[in-house]
Amino acid sequence: MSESETRVHFRVIRYIREAGLKLHLENIPVATASTIYHRFFRENQLKDYDPFLIGATCLSLACKIEEQNVRLRDIINVCYRTLHKNKAPLEIGDTFWQLRESVTTCELYLLRALKFKVVFDHPHKYLCHYLKAVSDWLEPRQWEEIPVGRTAWALLCDCYHSDLVLDHQPQHLAVAVLYLTLQCHGVEFPLNRHAALKWYQVFSSTITIDMIQTIITKIISAYDVENQVPR
Repeated sequence: MSESETRVHFRVIRYIREAGLKLHLENIPVATASTIYHRFFRENQLKDYDPFLIGATCLSLACKIEEQNVRLRDIINVCYRTLHKNKAPLEIGDTFWQLRESVTTCELYLLRALKFKVVFDHPHKYLCHYLKAVSDWLEPRQWEEIPVGRTAWALLCDCYHSDLVLDHQPQHLAVAVLYLTLQCHGVEFPLNRHAALKWYQVFSSTITIDMIQTIITKIISAYDVENQVPR
C-alpha cells in the first residue's frame, strides 16, 4: 500500500469515527464498520471505488450487524454533513435519494464481496477483562490517579485507523494496547520482576514480547500518518 493510499484510508476511518460519534453509536459498531472497510480494501483497489461511499456503507451495515437501531436517513445526513462541512445540510431531494440508493446497493455489494463474513471478535471485551485485573493488581490510589483505563481505551480505538486489526488476534491487540499504556504512564506491577510469568503471559499464553513490540510499532506508525493528514 502506498503512502497516499494509507493517508486516504486514515481519513476515511476518521470520517467513520466522527460520523459515529455524531450518531451516538457505541464503540463496537464503529469498530465493526472500520474492520469491514479495511477488509474490503485489503482485497480491492482504492482507485476503483469512492472510499467515502464505502465508509458510509460500512457504517450503515455495521449498525445492522451490531443491532444498533439507527435510521438510514440519519446515517446519510450525518455522513454528508461530516464530509461536506461547508455545505448546507442535506435536504430530501434528488441528492438524498441518489445517496440512499448508492448506500443500499453498496451494502449488498459489500456483503457479497466479503462473502457475508462480517461478524468479528473485537479486542474490546478482552481489554475490559484485562483492565479489571489491572485494577486489582495496582494500589487503589494508583489506579484512581493514573488514567490507565481511559488511555488504553483511546489507544484501542485508534488502532482501527490502520488495518493492523486484520493481522492480529484480538487478545494480542488488547495486551499490546495495555502494555503501551503502562509504558506511557510509567506503571509497573508489584513483584512483576520476580514473577514466574510475565503479566502479559497471564492474559495470553500465546503472546510474546516480540509480538507486542510489533503491534506497538504499528500503532505508533498510525500516529505518524495522522500528522500527515490534513483536517
